[in-house]
Amino acid sequence: MQPVFVFSDEWARYEYAPRHPLKPIRLQLTYELMSAYGLLGQGGASVIPAREASTDAILRYHSPEYVDVLRAAGAGLSFPAASHYGLGPGDNPIFPGLLKFSALVVGASLQAAQLVEAGAPVAFNIAGGLHHGMPARASGFCYLNDVVVAIDYLLQRGKRVAYVDIDTHHGDGVQAAFYGTNQVLTISLHESGKYLFPGTGFEHEIGEGDGRGYSVNVPLHPFTDDETYLWVFRQIVPPLIRSYRPDVLVTQLGVDTFRTDPLSHLELTTHGFCAVLSEFCEAGLPWLALGGGGYDVPNVPRAWTLAWAMMNHRSVPNELPEIYLESAVRAGYPNNSGRSLADSPWRAEPQRRTAAWREAERVVHYLKEHVFPLVQASGPSASGGVDSGLCQRS
Repeated sequence: MQPVFVFSDEWARYEYAPRHPLKPIRLQLTYELMSAYGLLGQGGASVIPAREASTDAILRYHSPEYVDVLRAAGAGLSFPAASHYGLGPGDNPIFPGLLKFSALVVGASLQAAQLVEAGAPVAFNIAGGLHHGMPARASGFCYLNDVVVAIDYLLQRGKRVAYVDIDTHHGDGVQAAFYGTNQVLTISLHESGKYLFPGTGFEHEIGEGDGRGYSVNVPLHPFTDDETYLWVFRQIVPPLIRSYRPDVLVTQLGVDTFRTDPLSHLELTTHGFCAVLSEFCEAGLPWLALGGGGYDVPNVPRAWTLAWAMMNHRSVPNELPEIYLESAVRAGYPNNSGRSLADSPWRAEPQRRTAAWREAERVVHYLKEHVFPLVQASGPSASGGVDSGLCQRS
């Protein structure tokens, strides 16, 4: 089987709110840029139409009451205490079709997991990676947690999963779901919760019970640049994955780590991002790839197109195709990075760089002392169906 891209053009028809930073149009622009480079369809990889997740699949993690609330909210019905479920003006607005949009994202991630289990070397759902969603509460632009549902599917089929999250925000919802199990190794590299939502993900959060040592957090200092980030990543992620020996790699590829992103203080570029992608490619594991954040809209198509090219072992010209630039302008997003697909390496200002390096070294030292021995001492469990520890609901 070849790499598979799961997509729906319906996503671009939804809007959180006119001034909301998460713009679903970025998904359509990514599809158009990939197509312009010949990476999809005829001459490119297979495109699988996304389908909505069933209610039963959603209820593997989310509560029935919460799903009913999302259904009512998306239909325009009023209900008391919307804020109790994280809904309302701000991060998680109520918009028409809210549940359908979210179920389509979950369904696409579940399809991607099924395709990887069936033998696809990699399956990519760029709409996925909504890692903040909680069982009965929306959080951080995320209503349903597609990541948890997809990983749970793999666990139920006896797979041992390594989850690596490179979004600038801590993957708190995924961590919470698997904090007590050793069947999922969760690794999140993110801007420190001292400075950024959701205020969690510190290095001492390492799991509990059977999961002790299997939640790994790498909080980064603001202004961490390509070189510092890559040093940290290579010190932590490849060695832990080798020790853990997972059956499947699941990644959340948020690109809000980029230096021009309005919601972050990290300073990565496509250069650092692609170096991380190379590490994932070299892992040689069945790979479920999901999207994530990214709020400087032109960055998103550029980064995820580069990622998809690498997943397909393809190289593409650095000059952005005219047909894509025309589409971006029509959508209201003239490219703010010139006409180049990829960036040169970026180095932070010296004083900021020194502070970021010192914090990186401190965190790496802590993890090597407190987490590495726990993971290295364990081997893969016996295969077979796994109870992920999620709330099982009929």
